[in-house]
Amino acid sequence: MSATRGSKVSERVAPKAADPQPARKKHDDDDGPGFSMLFRAWVEAHRASLLDSLKRLGKQPIGSFFTCLVMAVALSLPMGLSLLLNNVERLGGSWQRAAQISLYLQLDADSSQGEQLSNQIKGMAGVADAEFISREKALEEFQQQSGLGEALKELPDNPLPGVVLVTPNEVDKATLEALRERLSELPKVQQAQLDLVWVERLAAILKLGDRFVFGLTVLLVSALLLVIGNTIRLHIENRRIEIEVIKLVGGTDSYVRRPFLYMGALYGFGAGVLSWGVLAFGLNWLNDAVVGLAGLYGSSFALAGVPVADGLSLLLGAVLLGYIGAWIAVARHLRELSPK
Repeated sequence: MSATRGSKVSERVAPKAADPQPARKKHDDDDGPGFSMLFRAWVEAHRASLLDSLKRLGKQPIGSFFTCLVMAVALSLPMGLSLLLNNVERLGGSWQRAAQISLYLQLDADSSQGEQLSNQIKGMAGVADAEFISREKALEEFQQQSGLGEALKELPDNPLPGVVLVTPNEVDKATLEALRERLSELPKVQQAQLDLVWVERLAAILKLGDRFVFGLTVLLVSALLLVIGNTIRLHIENRRIEIEVIKLVGGTDSYVRRPFLYMGALYGFGAGVLSWGVLAFGLNWLNDAVVGLAGLYGSSFALAGVPVADGLSLLLGAVLLGYIGAWIAVARHLRELSPK
């Protein structure tokens, strides 16, 4: 009995151990929401902004379509010009063939030596191809092209040497001159000739085309940024009161900015799709005339369509331009909409 009474007294005197469960709950509350909850909230906020932007664009289908169409035309011009230049480079062979090095062999070099030399040159660095033309074939071609067939038949011997036509890998004046020097030192080569003037003209034409495309691209990209910026500015003005109320109740700049950024990206996506379609249709429409013209010259040349990689790059670039244009427009006007 005394032991039982003592234990009861000790229970009343000794403080009870604190329950660990409430402590853990309080500690969890201090940590705040977990990562999964924050991520779901972030996804929901972006989903709501995207749906809101789609809904607002859907309420003005005609205006949204023409805005995308204007952007698509501006995007199609530099891309279309670049594709046409790429197709022209394929016309009649590559540009490298215009910079061929002609190796005139000695008159005592026979056809077997010419073929052997041609195979040797094919394995050299900086050479794309090498073709041997025998003395007999060279005379036959000269008779056909010059119109002096009957007169050349009166000659006692064939005065033309064998020729090896060397096609380089790249069109560069310094590289071609170094290659010509190496080829001129080969056995049985009497003279190595390169039309450097034509190479310089060709390089100048290509450089001019590249600069023109680059300048046109810069101008049209600037125009696209102005178009998308002005369009987003109109949307901001239409929602001025709504934005001021949101900022009055504590809405952050990122919350206000997000729907307009999605709107700019959607404009860019629509413009990219339309531009891809315009380019595909335009090249296909132009290809009929090109095929007919090439057929008159006995060629099977045809324009290539829009490569998938170029089309995807165009689409991605249009989305980025729309996003950047919207960001610039919102950043400029957001300060003006601060609550007074």
